[in-house]
Amino acid sequence: MIIMSVDLGKARTGIAVCDKTMFLASPLRVIEEWNREKLLTKIADLAAEQKAGLILIGLPKNMDGSEGESARSARLFGEELSKLVEIPIKMQDERCTTVIAHRYLSDNNVRGKKRKQTVDAVAATVILQTYLDSLKNNYSNPNK
Repeated sequence: MIIMSVDLGKARTGIAVCDKTMFLASPLRVIEEWNREKLLTKIADLAAEQKAGLILIGLPKNMDGSEGESARSARLFGEELSKLVEIPIKMQDERCTTVIAHRYLSDNNVRGKKRKQTVDAVAATVILQTYLDSLKNNYSNPNK
């Protein structure tokens, strides 16, 4: 099954997908869109184009696990998106994903404008890969 992940932002939203075997997540693109309705439509269209069977939306929890305004906004976005697509939508904890994405880009010497244009897609990739890894860990250890 192809899974698409969304790292929701105010101006830029990162999108990543995995392969059909659900082994590897890859960045797909960054959508630059301020209008929420247009963004919802673009994501719904992209999910159909990619033949996604599940959409993960990053849930920006606070470090203590509580949810603030950004998390409530992400949950509302997921509810609105569910009206446009006929596939399941799940929320995925995204704590530290942007930090990990910046570290990855630094390690690979990606700087300046290119970094700004790709960090959200890399963060979406981290969200998705974390989810895929958790599926593998739960599958290999049924006591979890």
